[in-house]
Amino acid sequence: MDVLTSAEAAVVERARAAPMLAHLEPWVAVNSGTRNLAGLARMAQLLADAFSALPGGIALIKPDPVEAISASGRLQPIEHGRHLLLTVRPQASIQLLFAGHMDTVYPADHPFQKMRVREDGALNGPGVADMKGGLAVMLAALEAIENSGFAGRLGYQVVINSDEETGSLSSAQLIARAARGKAAAFVYEPSLADGTLAGARGGTGNFSLAVTGRSAHAGRNPEEGRNALVAAAELALRLADAAGDGLTVNPARIDGGSPNNVVPEHAVLRVNFRPASLDAAARAQAALDTAATEVAAGHDVRVECHGSFNRPPKPIDAAAERLFGLVRDAGQSLGLSVGWRDTGGVCDGNNIAACGVPVVDTMGVRGGAIHSPEEYMLPDSLAERAALSALSILRLVERGSA
Repeated sequence: MDVLTSAEAAVVERARAAPMLAHLEPWVAVNSGTRNLAGLARMAQLLADAFSALPGGIALIKPDPVEAISASGRLQPIEHGRHLLLTVRPQASIQLLFAGHMDTVYPADHPFQKMRVREDGALNGPGVADMKGGLAVMLAALEAIENSGFAGRLGYQVVINSDEETGSLSSAQLIARAARGKAAAFVYEPSLADGTLAGARGGTGNFSLAVTGRSAHAGRNPEEGRNALVAAAELALRLADAAGDGLTVNPARIDGGSPNNVVPEHAVLRVNFRPASLDAAARAQAALDTAATEVAAGHDVRVECHGSFNRPPKPIDAAAERLFGLVRDAGQSLGLSVGWRDTGGVCDGNNIAACGVPVVDTMGVRGGAIHSPEEYMLPDSLAERAALSALSILRLVERGSA
């Protein structure tokens, strides 16, 4: 283990000593499912109050408008909560981005609402790992830096969005603006339970294909009908066949149908693509366009496609390798073994990397079973990861960049 300088040791100890559990407990007690606007408003205010301990200006940013295809095939607006933006010393020589999300996957009527201590000491609760624990780590690390002699050289923005769990559609432009001109970024998604970080990530795209046919009596004049459900099923099969060579395809759901004696006029296919590269994303888009055109012609129906590849693939380039190396070395100085591996999951780190900014996007707590009622966080990882983050930030400032 490397010997820390006196300045580094002071920052690390301050980060470790931060009252992270005192923040985490009331945060977890607030249901902030992405569609729970009242809960998100409460959560945003709690975060604004907590992050006001940092200098700079805090704003709650109105979400960008988002539309989605309903089960009936119609575009409808989707409301989102406001996003938190903190800006500190925008004229400083080193500019960094710190990002996280306040929303969880658990709606207000979900039975999983409370935090408890398991027999093994782990904390089980909605968002303890993904990612309210990470937000507590972020705040502790930044407070430690602000109380060091290096703060004046560092400028940064904190973005905490309200819609990460549904693709960050109403916050993507905010994140892109915040990423502009930053030397590096940290996102506070949870690491694996053993501390392994996410390296390269694939991308993702969610699409809804609205099929409009023509209804008719299933017995009296079925030949006059155009079966939207059958067309949607063929679309699903064609798109599933496009998988392979760095591309997975998941036709996930078909909305629609009719009584047994009516040819169904409407159907909506929901499909998810996971491209490992930009080339795979281009092939997926081509398969989508071809299938929509050919099925529309073959079944004499209308096919309207709504959606996008909202998170591009995140490769590890030279700048990202240097940033990972800095975090690894900081971990070594703290007696931690920090490794990383590629993953098929996605997060806002994908979008930040697409802006040309090196990013480590699993700087949060150690935990697991996220997106389930078994979600847990290891309490000792709060101090551990706050120290790792604070030391990594400090060394970025000392070196001037990633």
